[in-house]
Amino acid sequence: MLIKELRGTESTQDACAKMRANCQKSTEQMKKVPTIILSVSYKGVKFIDATNKNIIAEHEIRNISCAAQDPEDLSTFAYITKDLKSNHHYCHVFTAFDVNLAYEIILTLGQAFEVAYQLALQARKGGHSSTLPESFENKPSKPIPKPRVSIRKSVIDPSEQKTLANLPWIVEPGQEAKRGINTKYETTIF
Repeated sequence: MLIKELRGTESTQDACAKMRANCQKSTEQMKKVPTIILSVSYKGVKFIDATNKNIIAEHEIRNISCAAQDPEDLSTFAYITKDLKSNHHYCHVFTAFDVNLAYEIILTLGQAFEVAYQLALQARKGGHSSTLPESFENKPSKPIPKPRVSIRKSVIDPSEQKTLANLPWIVEPGQEAKRGINTKYETTIF
């Protein structure tokens, strides 16, 4: 979705609201939404076709901003990218089956931003190390807050979830306990 006037996370939340309204109007449109694998790392985010494993799109971390959850539906989140060729901003909206998984993705994006920033600082200081600093492999420098599950439960009836094409995020085995730099998730993209 093209962002005409960038207003930080307010733009992200507006895009989420527009997509939510569009999805409620047309379940046929939602059936056409492809399932993708979202690969998040300190280098950026890749959209990978879940069927044939081809890369659909790739966003460098330096071109990503304003990641936020939808305040009305915490299982929906989005981020904004800047297209360097056209100089336009675009919002990419995702929905997860579960609020906790959407929250986990936002935390993973935050961790990716932090790692990329620390690596850029190291590169400026002359420490052109290709490995990650030990502090990022073991734990984030800031405490991770608890998920906000009790704030709002999804209003979608579980029997309607297939109709709306909401699919659970799939985390590779063993990743639940320790969120890595390259965590893959499967979801529906709007």
